[in-house]
Amino acid sequence: MAQGGEPVIRVAGLRRHYGDVKAVDGVSFEVARGEVFGMLGPNGAGKTTTIEVLEGIRTPDSGTVEVFGLDVSRHQTAIKERIGVQLQSVSLYPRLTVTELIDLFGTFFSRSMPTTQLIDAVDLGERAKAWSMNLSGGQQQRLSIALALVNDPELVFLDEPTTGLDPQARRSLWELIKGLQAQCKTVMLTTHYMEEATELCDRVAIMDHGHILEMGPVKELIGRRFRERAVFFDSNPRLPVADLAHLGGVTRTAQEDGQTVLYSTDVAATIGALLATADGLSLEPHNLGIRQATLEDVFLDLTGRALRD
Repeated sequence: MAQGGEPVIRVAGLRRHYGDVKAVDGVSFEVARGEVFGMLGPNGAGKTTTIEVLEGIRTPDSGTVEVFGLDVSRHQTAIKERIGVQLQSVSLYPRLTVTELIDLFGTFFSRSMPTTQLIDAVDLGERAKAWSMNLSGGQQQRLSIALALVNDPELVFLDEPTTGLDPQARRSLWELIKGLQAQCKTVMLTTHYMEEATELCDRVAIMDHGHILEMGPVKELIGRRFRERAVFFDSNPRLPVADLAHLGGVTRTAQEDGQTVLYSTDVAATIGALLATADGLSLEPHNLGIRQATLEDVFLDLTGRALRD
């Protein structure tokens, strides 16, 4: 993570409510220059509202929100010249080609990057003359990122950029985002994909119900809460979690997505005791496995529910 000088983003005590719904409720964080910073959480956590306030799309009810040291409420024009925005969903002119759309968006700014360079950057060379309505989902996502980069921004906002994409298209976009950081650009992204945050982000803020619950580098977040490994298997009502909490090595238990998870400091002892318990009931734990703790475990521990709920 590249750090130095003033933060590119500074947020303190941000609140944004919609009637009785506290979409963002007292959020504070900073983003350093050259950092990929992720906001991780389920739908409705407040991620998109937070990022839309930073982009100038929403106005905060209270709190301090600065981009490049400028108040977003008073300096929107100056800020927008220096940022790129890829929205969670975008409607493009269906009968304009990739080239025509990028040319059009380039006219919105005082300076813009060459269209061919942007097309190459997002690997759309073979689709340069295709209408946007004829692009695949992954190609449309790459086009939307090209449009976000048309003014060669210092700071790029990506709101759930890989939602709905197949694994190959998702990894292609990951490489593109890594390339932005290699160009010393700052990237702020929202996601509800644990693997995506782990792969891309220097730091993540885990959000739920309008609050940041934890924030820091991924390994640090996991290390704060887990020194154990996770033993997991398909849940069975005849093996209730409450009865397994006292098995050898088990420090805590959880259930997520139809699986029972036993966090263990002694995996051999835990599995031995689990198999003995199951054998006594003439059962066999299905899809039994072992893994390291992950961000999914951190979120489950914080909120009692899985990230993708």
